[in-house]
Amino acid sequence: MFLPKETARMSTIQDRLTALGVTLPVANPPVANYVPFVRTGPLLHISGQVSLDASGGIKGVVGEDVDLETAKAAARLCGLSLLAQMKAALGDLDGVLRIVKLGGFVQAGPGFFEIPQVVNGCSDLMVEVFGDRGKHARSAVGVYRLPMNFAVEVDAIVEIV
Repeated sequence: MFLPKETARMSTIQDRLTALGVTLPVANPPVANYVPFVRTGPLLHISGQVSLDASGGIKGVVGEDVDLETAKAAARLCGLSLLAQMKAALGDLDGVLRIVKLGGFVQAGPGFFEIPQVVNGCSDLMVEVFGDRGKHARSAVGVYRLPMNFAVEVDAIVEIV
């Protein structure tokens, strides 16, 4: 059966989220003097999203208070919040053409060096949701402290329609 282009595209990403068992959180409001996202031309810049969830999120120093697997889960939480911000900015996620770049920040202890593996928690989610359009450039940086003691923070640049 032939579907008009708009109908065929209408809920593709939402269908994928459903198939993956992913429920998006409500987009988090800013906690300081900034906006959660800025749309300029074909790009959407999303402010850093921390490892927050309904239970309060994942906090602490990775490699001391937080192990690698939990830190990867924290990065995935950041990814879910990035998706929620994309949806808030665009109305749905079908307007995402490409995840251009992720910037990952890990509150890492002095002996913890698996920063890229932590940020993979977010990167893997983007590829699961968007397929090849989710493959992106990336920074993965270990930092001394993050806001409110969250374990991970990730920001994004997204190409949109």
